[in-house]
Amino acid sequence: MIAYLCGKLIDLNPPHIVVLCGGVGYEVDLPMSHLAQLPVIGNDVTLFVHQVVREDAHLLFGFLTRTERDCFRQLIKISGIGPRIALALLSTMNSQQLQQAIEEDDLNTLCLTPGIGKKMAERMLLELKGKLNISLDFMPNNSLFNAKQTNEGLIRKDISNALESLGYNNKEITQVIKQLPELTDLSQGIKEALKLLSKTK
Repeated sequence: MIAYLCGKLIDLNPPHIVVLCGGVGYEVDLPMSHLAQLPVIGNDVTLFVHQVVREDAHLLFGFLTRTERDCFRQLIKISGIGPRIALALLSTMNSQQLQQAIEEDDLNTLCLTPGIGKKMAERMLLELKGKLNISLDFMPNNSLFNAKQTNEGLIRKDISNALESLGYNNKEITQVIKQLPELTDLSQGIKEALKLLSKTK
C-alpha cells in the first residue's frame, strides 16, 4: 500500500494533482483546503497518502499532515461515508474543526458538506464522539509549502472546480460564484460558497 509520496508537483486540476516520483506520475485527490497550501507547479511536495484499491481502479487520497489523513481514515470507517464524502468533509473543514463540531453536537456545521444529511450527521456524532483525538497539527513550515500566489479569477475558477467535484451543477455554481465577495483565499472561498449553497436548499 502507498502511504507516503515525496516528489515534484507537475499538474494541478482540482481536486486532482499529479506528483512525479521516480519517473512515475501519481494522480492524487486532495481536500480543497489543502490545495491552497501547495507549492507552485515544479516544486517538491510531500503527502501522507491513503490508498483505496477497487476492482476497476486504484485511488490515492493525499493530505499535507498525518493528522488529516488519520481523520480521513476514521471517517471512512462509518457506514455510508465513502472516500469521496470523507474528502468533501475535510474540504469543508479541517480535522480540528470537525472534532469541535462532533464534540459540540453541531449538526448544522456537519450538514454543510454535500452528501451529509441530518441522519448521517447524527450517525457521525454517535460513532465519532470522543474518538477523534486530534492533536494540534500544522503544515510544514518551509518554502516548499508556501501558499500558492494567485489572483481572484483563478481562485474563483478553483472554487468552481471544487463545487463541481462535490456534485453541484453548473447553474448552482454560476449563481453562487456571482454572490461571493472579493476573494484572496481559496479555502475561505470554498467555505463561503458552501454556506451560500446551503441557504438555497
